[in-house]
Amino acid sequence: MVKKEDIDVEEPEEPEELEEEVAEGREFAFAMAPVVRLMREELDSDKLIRRRVKTEMNLWLEKVCRKVTKKINESEYTVVELDDFKTAIEPYEMIDDVEQERHRIVATLEKIKQDCDSLIRDVNRKFITYETPKIEEESESEIEE
Repeated sequence: MVKKEDIDVEEPEEPEELEEEVAEGREFAFAMAPVVRLMREELDSDKLIRRRVKTEMNLWLEKVCRKVTKKINESEYTVVELDDFKTAIEPYEMIDDVEQERHRIVATLEKIKQDCDSLIRDVNRKFITYETPKIEEESESEIEE
């Protein structure tokens, strides 16, 4: 027969994130542990995440969730559909597209700049300018005589 004292029962440890949540004295919209787990999945393994970053990420996620929900609430229907949700998150989904467009525009402007510089060099090379006396200076010298 196995006695209770013979069984080595490990007490589950409270995750660090939960301690921070309690220590902070604030309730977050999202549990801290899943948010931190997602962050760790995307970060390099040698990176450490400060508590302030974890807190701010959670608060930012709450803010985005509230903005999306307010946008969904603008729907005239009483039932929220997937289309309402997709419309509400569209600006956030388009961020990558906007960034790609920005890079494309900058590259185009750089090309235009290079073309302008090339044209300036061509003009300076082909059209030699000579300094000629200005007409105003000649007329002033005639008046003085």
